[in-house]
Amino acid sequence: MTESSRTAAADWWRQASVYQIYPRSFADANGDGIGDLKGITSKVGYLQELGIEAVWLSPFYPSELADGGYDVADYRDVDPKIGTLADFDEMTAALHAAGIKVIVDIVPNHTSDQHEWFQEALAAPKGSDARDRYIFREGKGENGELPPNNWTSIFGGPAWERITEPDGTPGQWYFHLFAKEQPDLNWDRRDVRDDFLKTLRFWSDRGVDGFRIDVAHSLTKNLDEAYDALTTILGDWSIFEDGQHPIWDRDEVHEIYAEWREVFNSYDPPRTAVAEAWVPKPHRRARYASPESLGQAFNFDLLVADFDAAEFRKIISENLEFATESGSSTTWVFSNHDVVRHATRYGLPSVHGGLNDGFSGGNNGKQWLLDGGDPAAVDVELGLRRAKAATALMLALPGSAYLYQGEELGLQEAGQIPDADRQDPAFFRNPGVDIGRDGCRVPLPWEPTGSALGFGAGTAHLPQPEWFADYAASAQEADAGSTLAFYRRALALRGELQTEEVLAWEETGAADVLHFSRPGGWHVVTNFGAEPVELPAGEILLTSTPLVDGKLPADSTAWLKR
Repeated sequence: MTESSRTAAADWWRQASVYQIYPRSFADANGDGIGDLKGITSKVGYLQELGIEAVWLSPFYPSELADGGYDVADYRDVDPKIGTLADFDEMTAALHAAGIKVIVDIVPNHTSDQHEWFQEALAAPKGSDARDRYIFREGKGENGELPPNNWTSIFGGPAWERITEPDGTPGQWYFHLFAKEQPDLNWDRRDVRDDFLKTLRFWSDRGVDGFRIDVAHSLTKNLDEAYDALTTILGDWSIFEDGQHPIWDRDEVHEIYAEWREVFNSYDPPRTAVAEAWVPKPHRRARYASPESLGQAFNFDLLVADFDAAEFRKIISENLEFATESGSSTTWVFSNHDVVRHATRYGLPSVHGGLNDGFSGGNNGKQWLLDGGDPAAVDVELGLRRAKAATALMLALPGSAYLYQGEELGLQEAGQIPDADRQDPAFFRNPGVDIGRDGCRVPLPWEPTGSALGFGAGTAHLPQPEWFADYAASAQEADAGSTLAFYRRALALRGELQTEEVLAWEETGAADVLHFSRPGGWHVVTNFGAEPVELPAGEILLTSTPLVDGKLPADSTAWLKR
């Protein structure tokens, strides 16, 4: 292998199109209602034809599903409900044979309360090594009956949970940023750090090409009692200097990732990583994306943006600038397993794609869900048109593009799920305040008929609304005008765009029209306005909406080449 080809192989991630799979809701091969690894293997041909370059698998590890699999009981195994390690190897081999890389989710902030370490901690006495792997503290009050402080968890309710000691008496409290079934680890411990290095090697040795790091900015903490009086600790950054927040984005977290980078670089080609780091300052996010750290970090700025030309341009320009400074490439995303699907967000009145809390799908999306998630309240045609326009713009940008399963079908959010069928802990911990994330996790419709619409032979673990049948993949296969056909065309063309990671803004004379060019004569125009606009001269290769009298309609994107 020449040096240039070796570099190309190592840099595949810089402008990759990555398809996120939520395994439990992708495809069910054994008919038990839960998606599995064999189901993914059965759809490799579909993924290859779609044209993506990598898949990112949300957690498939043993789990009690207190948080959709993000409560991990064993980091080096597969949940029996999803498959076996042999199934994982078979799936990886099939994906690699199709030219598709494999990225897996690592959840390092917390374990499941069923993890052997936490079970050991419950059985061990106060002050033991086993307890010290987590964050245990004595309670307040006369008999320790009050939590150490009044902090709330991300999912609502107290961030502390009291245990029963081995002798049966009420005991210490442990800290959990998320659900009580997800106790936070103590990353000051050397054995905690070493065990995750072992996990990274375990999956890398099995052929995994990269890792997505969940809540990458929260591992290291300072829970000094001096902070106990602060009631807004989880969300208030303004009162702390950079790197000094007790919970988020502490400087020392990068000591951990420097060790991870050594592991990644010990493989040929080096393993990649992308950080989920919700930090308010781009220059802080850039630290996670540095070559000495994880190498890349999620950029959620477009996901939280209005469908607005000026805002899109500002976000794109700033993130490309920060990517250049960090030596990384930026990432772009509109939908994932935590937010209301963007085809729905963009179809709501006074459309705003922004996130209120990082989980529930945006100011309008969240309120729509709380109001009942009525599909009739969504302008489906407008939402899909804007979603396709935004996606076409995004796929033409330098950097990595992350797609979420089902968006290639134009799938809408399932807003109306009976309370008895819901699974997200956010719903149960915040009644009337947070409806949860189940609506974007409903199993995919592969066929227009059948009890689970082709997802599997059994009943899907989350109910599929009847109208899901209208979005079935098989029905779109033969339709040249379908959303699926549009995604396939855009992803095929995107491969030709992956040259230099630069763009140049072109003057349009209209505040609601964006036009940029890429090396090789590529031009991309997005009309955010209400009226059709003239396109520049060039061969039209792709439009998100058919042209009208040769003009680009409202809420549409076109790719041209000169």
